[in-house]
Amino acid sequence: MLRTIPYFGPVRVALLLATMQTPWRFRTKRQLWAYAGLAVVTRSSADYVLVDGQAVRRRRAPLTRGLNRNHNRLLKHVFKSAATAARARPGPLQDWHRALVARGLREPLADVTLARKLAALTLRLWKKGERYDPTQLTQQAR
Repeated sequence: MLRTIPYFGPVRVALLLATMQTPWRFRTKRQLWAYAGLAVVTRSSADYVLVDGQAVRRRRAPLTRGLNRNHNRLLKHVFKSAATAARARPGPLQDWHRALVARGLREPLADVTLARKLAALTLRLWKKGERYDPTQLTQQAR
């Protein structure tokens, strides 16, 4: 059933099966993103500032520092290479990627977003035992 996902051939599916072993290791897609190195990392320091001798929390949001560094490199390669293939060939995923870029998202961030979409799709279909159906994609992903 994983072979029905676009841009997942026999080699990528074999690597997924060998690396992930079972989809039940991940309760949510965000846990899979972190394991695959597609989770966004934010860090903050100096959360408090002294005002009139009192510590007051700053209102500034934590800064984004990129993707997490502790990840499974093989799994990240599988999802990012599938996203690169999806971006290069015509289809609903390429249209979705182009729509992201047209809305002002930078190209590298749109690539990571597409890789995350493929990872979430893989986890959902694998857990439910369903086959890929492009008509089931949400309107946002078309």
